[in-house]
Amino acid sequence: MGLRELAVRWADALDGVVAPTLTRTQIEGLLGEQAEALVAAVRGTADVTVAHAAAAALVAANYRDPVAVSRSIPVICQDMVRMICPARTAPDYEQIRDRAIAVAAEFAAGFTGALRSAALGEQETTLAAVLSAAQDAEARRQLSEARFEAVFEGASVGIGTVDVTGNVLDVNTAMAEMLGRPAASMPGRSVAELLGPRNIGHAYAELERMLSGASNRFRLETDHVRPDGTVASIDLSMSAVRDSSGRARFLIGVAVDVTERKQLSDRLWHDANHDSLTGLPNRVLFFDRLARATPPVGVCYLDLDGFKEINDVWGHTVGDRVLRDVAQRLQASVEPVGGLVARIGGDEFIVLVEKCSSRKELDTISDLLLAALAAPMQVAGRPVGVGASIGAVFAEDRPTEVDELMHAVDTAMYRNKAAAGARGRGQRFQVP
Repeated sequence: MGLRELAVRWADALDGVVAPTLTRTQIEGLLGEQAEALVAAVRGTADVTVAHAAAAALVAANYRDPVAVSRSIPVICQDMVRMICPARTAPDYEQIRDRAIAVAAEFAAGFTGALRSAALGEQETTLAAVLSAAQDAEARRQLSEARFEAVFEGASVGIGTVDVTGNVLDVNTAMAEMLGRPAASMPGRSVAELLGPRNIGHAYAELERMLSGASNRFRLETDHVRPDGTVASIDLSMSAVRDSSGRARFLIGVAVDVTERKQLSDRLWHDANHDSLTGLPNRVLFFDRLARATPPVGVCYLDLDGFKEINDVWGHTVGDRVLRDVAQRLQASVEPVGGLVARIGGDEFIVLVEKCSSRKELDTISDLLLAALAAPMQVAGRPVGVGASIGAVFAEDRPTEVDELMHAVDTAMYRNKAAAGARGRGQRFQVP
């Protein structure tokens, strides 16, 4: 597979997501350019952050539905990996796959950022237009002046007017749909009903500043609960329309529904901080938690014994099932003590126990982790025995560096692995 075929596959994947302004030929050309940059990042010859520019290029081409991300990620993680490394048994396959996952995460993050910039750009443009029209209308004392009405009703973003006491004067159709209420029911309602209790204190303080002339504008992001119980995440900018003496006559709010963007951002955060195979936290989230943990803490590092044999004899599909089963067993064993289990490598798992009281407690937890792997697993009707080597470090004081603690636990694990029959040496995978 070459870049040309890759671009065609990507274009096919995105077909129907939007009605783009580009022709199919132009789309394939655009995607071919972005695919070249992404392939370089997956190969390791370019930084993974080039994915930000690739995502921004899609947003600029009107691919603004989050579905574009979900359809692009398989192209990066599957098609690009197969193009670079056709054989899963190749020595560098795991590295290529891991880089592809990192590139996909950066692509998704870049898409979210580009989408936010585009939405806020439209919000700024609309706010400038509606304020200009409102100021003209105010100069004539006619809020219904034709130019203002045209902008008010024709805007694709939500627009509302609020009097100086904080009550709604009017909202356009887009704002009413965003709030899940009929437009006719909005006049007279308090702006507090729209902003929600979490933001109302901050909002009223900013409103007071605008009314006093200390500021002309404020912006916030709020979650609005609609009457049907669904939640809309709204990015709201409010500005004051003043008379010739500078006194605020009324306020204008321009809102953008960022619900999908926020949901996408939440999913991307989860994906960037969790292992895609097991669902466990990954090394990024683990090291963040470890860096913020308050001593004393316990850390257990497990390396599965003979896992390569599973992949070699039964294949990666069986190996993946074993890893998922291991993850579930380890989680269940430390859940009562609030332990955090993370997968930090192919067959490497690590456990953080915060508020660990003593070395004795950590030894007990280590035994529980090994015991969790003692019973054979049933994979595709086959009993698969799995064991692990474990290293454990109890830290009463915060280490100078996180690396210092990790080096200690890594050393302890490999010492146990090397010492046949030493404590922590589990049974090896049993393969025919």
